[in-house]
Amino acid sequence: MSLSRVGRTAVFLPLALSVALSQPAFAKKKAAPPPVAVHVPTFQEQLASHATGELKSFYAYRSAPMWTRADGTFDPAALELVKLVQTADADGLDPAALHASELAQAVSQAQATPTPAALIDAEVRLSQSFADYVAALRKPAPSGMTYEAATLRPHTLGTYYTLSEAAKAPSLAEYIHDMRWMHPLYAPLRRLVAEGAAGPSERQVAVANLARIRDIPAHPADRYILIDAANATLSMYEGDRVVDTMRVIVGKAVTQTPIYAGYVRYAVTNPYWNVPDNLVRSLIARNMLSQGARYMKRQGYEVVDGWEPDAAALDPNSIDWHAVQRGDIEPHVRQLPGPINSMGKVKYEFPNVYGIYLHDTPEKDLLEKDVRQLSNGCIRLEDANRLGRWLLGGDLAAISKGAPEQKVDLPQPVPLYITYLTAHPDGDRIAVSSDPYAHDRQTLAALD
Repeated sequence: MSLSRVGRTAVFLPLALSVALSQPAFAKKKAAPPPVAVHVPTFQEQLASHATGELKSFYAYRSAPMWTRADGTFDPAALELVKLVQTADADGLDPAALHASELAQAVSQAQATPTPAALIDAEVRLSQSFADYVAALRKPAPSGMTYEAATLRPHTLGTYYTLSEAAKAPSLAEYIHDMRWMHPLYAPLRRLVAEGAAGPSERQVAVANLARIRDIPAHPADRYILIDAANATLSMYEGDRVVDTMRVIVGKAVTQTPIYAGYVRYAVTNPYWNVPDNLVRSLIARNMLSQGARYMKRQGYEVVDGWEPDAAALDPNSIDWHAVQRGDIEPHVRQLPGPINSMGKVKYEFPNVYGIYLHDTPEKDLLEKDVRQLSNGCIRLEDANRLGRWLLGGDLAAISKGAPEQKVDLPQPVPLYITYLTAHPDGDRIAVSSDPYAHDRQTLAALD
């Protein structure tokens, strides 16, 4: 109790009331402490314990996942990717090596129970599986293509750039479905293989063809030429679109046109034809011995002391043609420009060790044949001028001067790919064409 005096009378008050009365009249009740803020982890923070290396670098600049949505569902691209990885045997790859089962299980679990942890796990697995799958497809396949330069090969870009390219696509689902990191011929044929749209033998041929297509990189912004030696056709591509096609004549089975990639760098108008040594032995020597020098004059051939355009002509009668037939000597023989010249009016050069070109031909009737494996390895063109206009952006006759061996440089080198395709999509089935060089068996043996 507390003692208080009011006038002369002593009054006893409770202690609590006494304390309250002793406080200043303006004192207020003490404020409650502010609520504690709850930290919600960002997308990057949730990924921190899952993503590593290039994957972590890729996600460092993203504020949202690539394969999953805010509502806990998956973009259709994710399910398309799972399907691709599960059927990787269609590519000649082992699905187990790509962890196909683990990927499918992670996505299925996140669909059933879309917790943040499950969704993050599926997100990371999808990105890594995609990068691994693309890298596996871009590794050289054993199809035998020779490249003039490393820039013509398919390249593995690494996880960061592979994912970055995919992320730029207007539709990730279409990018995955169409396999746009591959050549446009790849996905339609591969889809039929994966769907079982062929018997065992057709499937094997298709897998061999997929291996050959894998050797041709996608050129999303480039012009290039694609020649199919099996069907003797040429296609002009601008990006992923064929803008023109024509028939060609390619090498016979004994003088095959090689599977090769190079750069077409220039045209030569009114060219000489430098006769290959094997034809000098088998053709020129035989006719010289049976017909004499009149054969050389009638066919426009001359013997020269070198391959230079200004090489000096030699007397053909001064050559021991019996020795030529035996292979003891190898004289230089060329055919002069003119209406019967085997090169026609123009040839297009791309460096190669095989001594082959793209060139015009005076024998247009041969291009009407269904089977056009008829040359000694060079590629004869149905319409050399049309190809020239596409390559050079102008008329060759106007560009060249009409004199023999006029070199006309292309504005920039144009890639050329010579491949060999014996399987093609035909609606919902795989059509298998002839195998004139018997390459399918060789490719399958190499894949095995």
